[in-house]
Amino acid sequence: MHIKYTKLLGLVLTVSLAGCGIFGDKIEESKNWSAEKLYAEAKDELASGSYERSVQLFEKLESRFPFGAYAQQAQLEIAYANYKQGNQAEALAAVDRFIKLHPNHANVDYMYYLRGLINFNDDMGFFSFIANQDITERDPKATRDSFDAFKELATRFPNSKYTPDAITRMKYLVNALAQYDLHVAKYYLRRNAFVAAANRAQSAIKEYPDAPAVEEALVVLIKSYDAMGMGDLRDDAKRVYTVYTQNFPNSKLLETYGSKKSWWKFWAKANS
Repeated sequence: MHIKYTKLLGLVLTVSLAGCGIFGDKIEESKNWSAEKLYAEAKDELASGSYERSVQLFEKLESRFPFGAYAQQAQLEIAYANYKQGNQAEALAAVDRFIKLHPNHANVDYMYYLRGLINFNDDMGFFSFIANQDITERDPKATRDSFDAFKELATRFPNSKYTPDAITRMKYLVNALAQYDLHVAKYYLRRNAFVAAANRAQSAIKEYPDAPAVEEALVVLIKSYDAMGMGDLRDDAKRVYTVYTQNFPNSKLLETYGSKKSWWKFWAKANS
C-alpha cells in the first residue's frame, strides 16, 4: 500500500512540474512575442481559468510595451484576473491604479463596478449573521466600500450598462447596513445601555430611512427612551412609528416586540 501511495505522489509531482515547465517555456518563449501575441496568449490563459498565468503574461505585456491600448487593457485584465482568483487586495490595488492612470478611459465605468463587486463578494462573510453569528463583532467596512463604489458608478455613469445591476446591489447593501446598526442597537438594549441603543437606532433611521429595519429601529428607540424615563421623546418616537406603519396596518411589532423577525424575507417580499 505504501508503495502505491509513493508512486501516486511521484506521478502528481511529475505532472505538476511538467505543467510548470510548460508554462516556464511559454514565458521564456514570450520574449520575442509582439504586444498583440502576448495579449492573445494572456487572454487564452484567462479564459481557461489560469488566472495566475494570465496575470504574469499581462504584467510582461505591460512592462515590455508600457504605452498604447494593449498596456491599458492589460492593466484592466490584471484587476479582473486577480478578482477571479480571489486576490482581493491585489485586485483592488489594480483597480485603483487603473482609475488613477486612466480616469477618462472608455471602460473606467467597469472598474468602478469591479471595485464594488470585489468588496461585495469579500463581505459575504458579513452576512453570515443569518447563521446566528454575533453581528456586533463584525466590521461592515467592505459593505460600505462596496456601496460607495456602486454609488459612484451610478452617479458618474448613469447610462453605463453596469449601473442597473449596481443599483440593485446598492438596495441590498443598504438593507444590510441598516440591519447592522439595528443589531448593534439591540445588543446595547439587551445590556441596558439605553443611551447607546437609542443613538444607534437613530443612526439606522437617519441613514437608511427606506430600509425595512427602520420599523424595528423605531421600536428600539421607543423602548430605550421609555427605560430612561424620557416620556416626551418616547411619545415623539411613537408618533413617528405610527406614521411609518400606516403603510403596514397589520404590523404588531411594537406590541409583540421580542419575537424573531426575518428582515431579509420581509425585504424580498416587499421588492418582489
